[in-house]
Amino acid sequence: MRVMGIDPGLTRCGVGVVEGRPGAPGTMVAVDVVRTDPEAGLADRLLALDDGLRALLDEHRPEAVAVERVFSQHNVASVIGTAQASGIALLAAARLGLPTATYTPSEVKNAVCGNGTADKRQVTTMVTRILRLKEAPKPADAADALAIAVCHLWRGGVKARIAQAAASQAAAVAAAKERNR
Repeated sequence: MRVMGIDPGLTRCGVGVVEGRPGAPGTMVAVDVVRTDPEAGLADRLLALDDGLRALLDEHRPEAVAVERVFSQHNVASVIGTAQASGIALLAAARLGLPTATYTPSEVKNAVCGNGTADKRQVTTMVTRILRLKEAPKPADAADALAIAVCHLWRGGVKARIAQAAASQAAAVAAAKERNR
């Protein structure tokens, strides 16, 4: 399974692509940061973010996209920009018909570090180890995006299989009921 993880941000949006399967370390396919000009107007920045994400989606062709869920911060202006970037990321994936998932920062930290309160340094260290990288991905937005992709690979893949099995079971039950009519 190939997963694109996105750490949304209006100025810097981290993007990490990981390939693997649940229970295995996975392999980094790509890591990047889409940047927008803080001096540009909001509409132009959102368009630039959309263009950058769409280009990366076209280039890497993930099977799923995972985005860090926006959480409340003290800086309201920052959380609004992050929410707008998150919406652009989800829209870009939906436009291609890709399944999407969102994870809170604590869910990602727990999946990657085993501790939902891990700091950025710990997340970067664990991502470097899990993906067997020679050096830590930089900047932090890139490492966070890889962590989000790993989180989905490990958690989302299992959730998708369970949902698929439940749907198959429901279809089998419905077919059996129809045959018994």
